[in-house]
Amino acid sequence: MKIAMLHGPRDLRIEDLTLDTENLEDDQIWVETEITGFKIGTDRGNYEGAEQVPGAPDFPRWVGDSNLGVVRGVGSKVTKFAVGDRVVSRHPHQSAYVARDSESIVHVPDGVAAEDAVFAHLYALSMHCYTKAFFAPGETVAVVGLGVLGLGAVALGPLFGARVVGLGNSSVRLDMARQMGAHEALLSDDPELAAKLDEFTHGQGIDLVILTANPWPAYRTALEVVRTNGRVSVVSLPGRGEEALDFNPLDMRWFYFKGVSIVAVNDRAGSLFPPPEGDHFDNDGRCVHVLSLMQEGKLQPSRLVTHRLHYSDMVQAYEMAYHREKNMLNVVFNWKD
Repeated sequence: MKIAMLHGPRDLRIEDLTLDTENLEDDQIWVETEITGFKIGTDRGNYEGAEQVPGAPDFPRWVGDSNLGVVRGVGSKVTKFAVGDRVVSRHPHQSAYVARDSESIVHVPDGVAAEDAVFAHLYALSMHCYTKAFFAPGETVAVVGLGVLGLGAVALGPLFGARVVGLGNSSVRLDMARQMGAHEALLSDDPELAAKLDEFTHGQGIDLVILTANPWPAYRTALEVVRTNGRVSVVSLPGRGEEALDFNPLDMRWFYFKGVSIVAVNDRAGSLFPPPEGDHFDNDGRCVHVLSLMQEGKLQPSRLVTHRLHYSDMVQAYEMAYHREKNMLNVVFNWKD
């Protein structure tokens, strides 16, 4: 089995590991990877040696968390999966894995293209930006940061009943936002941004801002553009891998006097009417919903695949991310030799 391992900043290697597929335990499955997807923001931070995220492994460490493969073997008590099933998981960039059937692994329905399905867990996180912040249909949403997660939020917004504006720092990414369904797309440093957002919202203001970018200027933009009593849904890691901030992130002008709610897009969302058991909107539940939208042809991350590389060329993609090349977005790695 081959796996991508990061040994230090900009030191990514493809290594060989032994994988025992002959002695599966009762609840284990064996999956052979077809493709993996590149989560540019987080993995770029890992690659360039940004501060470690609490709970994440230290060097040498695996990278990646979007894996699409085919089940090749199942334990004697596994009922959720069968040999030949396509599954999407949060396993790393690796050619195969053995996992327990209770892990976050979701069956991919027929008719969903592999290059769509591989991004299902990431788009489930984009969906959580709405559910965690109690989004209501008809609200206006600004997405700050137009990477993989941000454009996922852009694409999902209209399906949920939102009017969406994408805010980014590249005309290339603005075009991508429009392609994914944004009603408007604007440069975040546009000197007339406030006036244009006022026109877009008919004077009502932005109800919900979804922040997917780590740089502090993006955080500041999020707090500046949200309306009074609005919400900022934070799925990024503000400040990670960035220079020290030069302003107060809780400045009373943007936070206290506007009565803004800042929501961390992590853990489970609240519910006014919780189910008697479980959580309909846990990560796997959101992933299932996202896959259903893909099956219906309403959600197509593959439209933004800009690079298709063999796993042996993975360093090339990480170097492009390191240099922040804006013409790169969805990247898929092929694990077939």
